[in-house]
Amino acid sequence: MPTLTKFVSSSEPKSKVKAIGLALFLSLIVLLIGMLGGVWGFLILSNTENESVQNFRRSIGLSDNPAIPSIQTVQLNESSATIDAVEKVSPSVVSVATTIQYQDFFGNFEEKEGVGSGFIFSSDGYILTNKHVVEGFSTVSVILNDGQEYEAQVVSLDPLNDLAVLKIDAKDLPILELGNSDELKIGQRVIAVGNAFGEFSNTVTTGVVSAKDRKLPVSSPLGQDSQLTQLIQTDAAINPGNSGGPLVDLSGRVVGINTAIASASGSSSGVGFSIPVNSFKGVVESVKKNGKIVRPVLGIRYIAISKALAERNNLAVQYGALVSRGETASAVAVLKGSPADKAGIVEGDIVLSINGEDITIDNQLAPIIAQYQVGDVVELELFRNGKEEKIKVTLEEYK
Repeated sequence: MPTLTKFVSSSEPKSKVKAIGLALFLSLIVLLIGMLGGVWGFLILSNTENESVQNFRRSIGLSDNPAIPSIQTVQLNESSATIDAVEKVSPSVVSVATTIQYQDFFGNFEEKEGVGSGFIFSSDGYILTNKHVVEGFSTVSVILNDGQEYEAQVVSLDPLNDLAVLKIDAKDLPILELGNSDELKIGQRVIAVGNAFGEFSNTVTTGVVSAKDRKLPVSSPLGQDSQLTQLIQTDAAINPGNSGGPLVDLSGRVVGINTAIASASGSSSGVGFSIPVNSFKGVVESVKKNGKIVRPVLGIRYIAISKALAERNNLAVQYGALVSRGETASAVAVLKGSPADKAGIVEGDIVLSINGEDITIDNQLAPIIAQYQVGDVVELELFRNGKEEKIKVTLEEYK
């Protein structure tokens, strides 16, 4: 083929053609070696960088694989723990329905209904709820998680805390495990379960422990101006109807009983309160042992004295419990026949201490009395008629 022969051939000398070919070959070899070196260097640097990056990610608690952040794993684990806890708790949470008949101004009989929650703490039918859920109602019913409904008996009302014990005629019921509220940490995740608005039984809401040792004022036979103390604050939604339901940790153990919310509208606003479990473990044991709540009582109504209150009213002391009547005629300062009455305590006395333990705005009389047993003899230091004196009182069972 003449044309191809012409294209390949050259008019230059053969030796020069060979030199050019050798130079081209050597250039290709050098280029290839350079490329291989570059790739090898890149791989070394890449591996070194990956190892450094991985070490850095591990040091700040992230996953080795950037495509799968460890925060996703945490969320999945937490979600799984919540699901497991709810499945464990739900069979033991009950709805509480109450009714009372009353006569209106025109003589017509009306029926008032109430709703709440509770949980089973004994397999033979004992249930814990809030006192305000059942107090004053004529009939109380309990609806189990499986829909079974039972008429309930109000066994006992706690004179100190907002607690009540119900009993239904049932056996082999699932019970909840009690935890340890003293071990709770601020920010720890918790779960509230209850009969929200009286319509949505076993509603589950989640949140965290927002604060501990909160106080709320209450009115009770042990003191017109006493308080619920050591309350757990949580942002888990607690709505009307949730009262009496359990607050549990991610292990499904009861850490509190939901009792109140702070809200101008009456619905959840992210500020709910629960009675810590450690304050009602004694109630549970008392019911199992005695069939009712047994609490010692002193038998006075009082106002907790603060520095501001003392200054405003020109009191001679700035701490203690001022024995004082309530706002109604029946709300006497000293309950007739009570240990305080028998010991001669009268309205206007100020109880300064019990067995040497000072009574302050943060360490009030009712919780101090609750530490003792029925039949215990305690020494009270009083401020009376401008001077201090000591008396002994034998505590009796609240009835």
